[in-house]
Amino acid sequence: MVDENYQSKARKPGDFDEFWDDVKAQVASIDLDPEVVADTLRSDDDVEVFQVFYNSLDNVRVAAWYCLPREAQGSLPAILAVPGYQSDPPIPKEWARRGYAALGAAPRGKLRSNAQFNPGYPGLLTYGMVDRNVYSYRGFYVDAWRGVDFLLSRDEVDPDRIGVTGSSQGGGLTLCTAAMRGEIKAAAAGAPYLTGYMDSIELTSTYPYQEINDYLRLHPERRERVERTLNYFDCINFADSITCPIIVNIGLQDNVCPPETGYALIDKIASEDKRIYAYDGQGHSAGRDEHDPIIVEFFDRHLNRETPNG
Repeated sequence: MVDENYQSKARKPGDFDEFWDDVKAQVASIDLDPEVVADTLRSDDDVEVFQVFYNSLDNVRVAAWYCLPREAQGSLPAILAVPGYQSDPPIPKEWARRGYAALGAAPRGKLRSNAQFNPGYPGLLTYGMVDRNVYSYRGFYVDAWRGVDFLLSRDEVDPDRIGVTGSSQGGGLTLCTAAMRGEIKAAAAGAPYLTGYMDSIELTSTYPYQEINDYLRLHPERRERVERTLNYFDCINFADSITCPIIVNIGLQDNVCPPETGYALIDKIASEDKRIYAYDGQGHSAGRDEHDPIIVEFFDRHLNRETPNG
């Protein structure tokens, strides 16, 4: 039985906003310098595919896939798709087929983005975990947010109709992107990872979270420093800055991203337009087959051309 009133151990540091404002100021001084290269091999009759590269925090150059509908007219709504922990970002052609400009971001360490930073898998979750200024997700989060800057740089994108979506790690990236980038108008987060870190290492016995337990078994004296660092990156602590419409889906039998943390998250999200979909009998897929059409309808309602304001 899942406790829908579960209270997370995550505690928002007093200087949380100051820390992230400083990170945003650092990246704002770095020229995006986007490069867009047509990929005819992966394009088809309906969708044009491009390889994209742009600069991010610490001048790390990261990659993405960009897809456009060939028959597009006027300015387009846009979707930023963010990837899971082990997977590389798929080419988001299906969103383009639905009339969206779609960017599939590949943050540092992912294939095509690992020349300057490559902690490996496993490895990403614990790299630099005792120092908020070097922790892997400091740059990884920004790489995803920087995808919004790329979309804003494109003439074909309507800046008032940008959404973000992903599942697992992509669910966590969806949450922090929606929190930190006010340009996001709608968000759909599945089975959110990076949500209730210290809760999850007790509620699950699976990886990737067990990377943290493995680390703490080797370095028990570092536990306090680890907890202090992770509080700056826990998506539960970003939740009170999420004000756009948002849906979250969880699997009630998820042994990777425990459903209790999904309930703790939804309680903290500031948006008045929020909903959690809980799928009984579902694990880490979080009801994907049933839920995918709900995500499509959600974005069509909030971002489509005819009714951009939902």
